Order: sequence, then C-alpha cells, then structure tokens
Amino acid sequence: MLRNKRDAFGWGTIALHWTIALLIIGLIVLGYVMTRKNIDPEVQFSLYQWHKSFGMTALALALIRLVWWLASIHPVPVPTLTPLERRGSSMAHGLLLVLTIAVPFAGWAVASTSTLGIPTLLFNRVLVPHLPMAKSEAAESFWTEAHALLAYCLAGLVVLHAAAALYHHFRRRDEVLTRMLGIFRRRMASNAHQHPKGHDKWDDL
Repeated sequence: MLRNKRDAFGWGTIALHWTIALLIIGLIVLGYVMTRKNIDPEVQFSLYQWHKSFGMTALALALIRLVWWLASIHPVPVPTLTPLERRGSSMAHGLLLVLTIAVPFAGWAVASTSTLGIPTLLFNRVLVPHLPMAKSEAAESFWTEAHALLAYCLAGLVVLHAAAALYHHFRRRDEVLTRMLGIFRRRMASNAHQHPKGHDKWDDL
C-alpha cells in the first residue's frame, strides 16, 4: 500500500517521514561536529560540503513530502487522543513541516550570501546554483544566525515529538507510534469511516 488510507498510513508517507527524520538528526549532529574550534580545517571543509549535500537532499524531500501530504488521503486521528492533544499534535506537526523546509533553506541562503563564493556541489557531482541574493558579510552573518536558531528549534521539537511518541507507545499503549512504523492495529478499523470532530490535516504529517 503506497498511498494512505482512511485508517492507515501508506508506505510513501512512512518512507518520507523516517528518511527525513534520519537526515535531520544526522544534519544536527554533523552541524555540531563541524563547528568545533579544534577541528582540522581540511576535515572541517569536507564536513561542510557533506552537510550542504545532505541539507539540500533534506530540503528536496521535505518539499516532496509537502506535495505528497496535499495530494493524500488523511487517516483519522488515533481515538485515544483528547481534543487538546489533537490540537497540540496539529501545531507540532505543522511546525515540524515548516522547519524541515526553513532550516535547509536558511543554510542554502548562507552559502548563497557568502563572500567566499564557494560552489555547492551535491555529493561532489551536481552543481547547485546559489540563490539570487546579494553577497555580503552582514547577509551571511544574518542567515548563519537564522540557520542556527531554526536548527535549535527543530532539534527541540524533534525531541518533544519523539518523547510524545514513546509516551503514547509505552504508557498509553495506543497506535500513535506503531501506525507510523507500518504496524497498525486493525482495532481502529471500525472507526475509520467516521471523520472525528476536530480532525486537522496536520495530524497525519
């Protein structure tokens, strides 16, 4: 099942979710390592290039995910969620989607405004053109700060998102986590034809 159904996520949604999640986690770790002061300059340069390559990949997948979400059926929320939890989940997932686009875009802006003019080669093979932005130290500094701040916000939100999923799995014992693993329990099937009041499309990001 590639596409979503009313009672379950399809493998397209699941694959995009976990691929982007792994990329984001890897990019946050890589971003921390490559900005250490005691790192060898040659190694640091190489890490920056890998960071840019994986960042552009994450941006492309995030945009695909947005289109996929807009074109997909949206499964009903897990019935154990309260109205407040549904609203909080909607807001969190909406912010996650926005940040998974905004963070790599800000990184692209850093490379585009840098006065060094270093080209961005996707995995050392495909040239990624710079954004049509003026190059200056002030602009580069602004986008560097914006990229870092947005990345910290994304990292914090990812931690909260993971903690909530684990809480629902181990404490509430519902399908919040397992449905995104493709291990969806069919006991919700009887409720799948109903559209719960207060359902928000952000819930199934």
